[in-house]
Amino acid sequence: MSRVPISEARDSLADLANRVSLRGERVTVERRGKDLFTMVPIEDAELLERLEDEMDLEIVRKRLNEPGIPFSKLKKELGF
Repeated sequence: MSRVPISEARDSLADLANRVSLRGERVTVERRGKDLFTMVPIEDAELLERLEDEMDLEIVRKRLNEPGIPFSKLKKELGF
């Protein structure tokens, strides 16, 4: 994974976008040595979303089998 300062990211956004989308690189943008965000290929982001959805479903399945937990409370805990 590459690291670039935010000033460089601002000046070379198109190049960074190509590196990420065409070459599959992951690029972390930092400010004063602290990570701000990471640019990842869309396939990586989509995979992360699917994994998060699966984790949420697993929590729901487990919690639905527990006695005394109203569905409305479960939805609130999960942010739905």
